[in-house]
Amino acid sequence: MRTGCAVWFSAPRTVELRDEQVAEPGSGEVRIQALASAISRGTEMLVYRGEVPAELALDLPSLAGGFGFPIKYGYASVGRVDAVGEGVMRPVPGDLVFALHPHQSVYSLPAELTVPLPPTLDPELGTFTANLESAISIVHDAQLRLGETAVVFGSGVVGLLVTQLLRRSGAGRVLTVDPLERRRALARRVGADETLAPDAVAARVRELTDGRGADVAVEVSGSTAALQQAVEAVASEGTVVVASWYGVKPVPLELGGHFHRGRVRLHSSQVGRIAPELSARWDHARRLTTAVELLPQLELAPLVSSREPLHAAADVYRRLDEHPDKDVLTLFTYGDGDV
Repeated sequence: MRTGCAVWFSAPRTVELRDEQVAEPGSGEVRIQALASAISRGTEMLVYRGEVPAELALDLPSLAGGFGFPIKYGYASVGRVDAVGEGVMRPVPGDLVFALHPHQSVYSLPAELTVPLPPTLDPELGTFTANLESAISIVHDAQLRLGETAVVFGSGVVGLLVTQLLRRSGAGRVLTVDPLERRRALARRVGADETLAPDAVAARVRELTDGRGADVAVEVSGSTAALQQAVEAVASEGTVVVASWYGVKPVPLELGGHFHRGRVRLHSSQVGRIAPELSARWDHARRLTTAVELLPQLELAPLVSSREPLHAAADVYRRLDEHPDKDVLTLFTYGDGDV
């Protein structure tokens, strides 16, 4: 038996560190010593603020509690296997793995729920696995054609990953929109052709596309206002991929004018499903394998803004809540003295 330390939200904007008794791994299980875990600036901060419907069911077996609080949440943990149960052939002790698991220093889970990572990969980069899988799903849903123009609203982690993948998918031009110059600079670093502030976005996009508008817009900022801007920025018959989850926030949209006459399509993108038109060739396993293969190929290290010890969790969440534009990706670390 080992004792781990885990982050729990006991009420809206209330963080507790709780001891977790972790038994020796049972049949088919592995025990993992965490090295790093990433805070999701979208979904996780909605959970922290209490902006998720209390009755919504948990969607990962590693989560505990409920959205009505208390809840143990998080889904981007990287660690090394330190023990395996009966019948486990892979992974083996010492292997580097990713797991959809909350922020916790030591934990056990079924071996089949771990994702092997390249042994030479920086563990911090492994924390991008879940977000990268989401970005792949978003790009698949965008159905971009060679030479088309895409505009990405939001240059957080997922937005910057989508920006890189759209470039790899044959976009003729990738534009990004974000209110912060620091994030716009990051977008330029990872491949954006033009980075725009939110003011007069639709007009600026049309200037850059000979009056057409973008062929595809991706809304991944979490801002309801950005969704309206995305609708206005696409060309007639264009597609807006709605990748943000707004929780309980209302989303007012103007659906007359350009949206109606231009036959603009709104496409919801959610990583839990595979696009139906791809299901004969793609499944979750193939998408996950693709994400792992891309980890060492993309610009990821510049997206890590800060590394914080787990014992500082309450202050970290408070800072991210009060200054949401300060960081891009924040990691918890689990070295000696961090927990």
